[in-house]
Amino acid sequence: MVLINESHHDVVTSGGTTMRVFLFHPVIPGYPNAKFPGVVVFSEIYQVTGPVARFARQIAGHGYICAAPSVYHDFEGPDALAYDGPGTDRGNEYKIKKAVTSYDEDAKLCIDLLQGLGTCTGKVGATGMCLGGHLAFRCSLDPRISSAVCYFATDIHSSTLGLGKSDNSLARIPEIKGELAMIFGKMDNHVPPAGRDLIRKTLHEAGRKFSFYEFTWAQHAFIRDEESKGRYDPGLSKICFEILLELFTRTLKTDLGEAVVDDTEIEDIC
Repeated sequence: MVLINESHHDVVTSGGTTMRVFLFHPVIPGYPNAKFPGVVVFSEIYQVTGPVARFARQIAGHGYICAAPSVYHDFEGPDALAYDGPGTDRGNEYKIKKAVTSYDEDAKLCIDLLQGLGTCTGKVGATGMCLGGHLAFRCSLDPRISSAVCYFATDIHSSTLGLGKSDNSLARIPEIKGELAMIFGKMDNHVPPAGRDLIRKTLHEAGRKFSFYEFTWAQHAFIRDEESKGRYDPGLSKICFEILLELFTRTLKTDLGEAVVDDTEIEDIC
């Protein structure tokens, strides 16, 4: 049995703002000294909404301490934005008004928080959807991140995240040490086919460890179970969650030791 304790930590940033980090902590009755890996859960442009909190609870229920930051602390409090026109406009405005260095500091502070908990094993992964998919991708630039699952990550292909709409995520791909799982819908017009091809090609050329998934008929935000404009696909969401669990179980819960180059000769015959 795994139960979940929910709380929050208010973390002061170098800019003097306060970032609220929502914690979803697994608890196993009878095992008060249990330790768990950590996962930073980045939200879409609406901050930590109901769907994001439910996603974090799902992950926590499998034995991970989840930390979900409200990343728009530069502009307002930690409350979620509404899934409506004004909320969408504010979220999109903040996304390109916030400095990329501030996003990166948020990630660092979340990893610091998780690793500072006495109940954390020290291993940390990252995940997120939409804006959060990109932030999980950038979080992987921190060598402490063992793996990341990035759902329909926006702006990587166009380098348009943050103030000035000019990030360097593609250029910094060679710095990523952990393993990635990149998940997209083939009908996602936020990241068109050429953009997905560019991300995959750049990861290949940099020799990174990654899996790349594109699902037929899936649109942007297909895992969001609320206000998804008819795009929510529970079947695909379940499959993608299994992808997440496989990667996190293998890289966060298992001591793999040092990685070595796989020089296994691949046969050309069946």
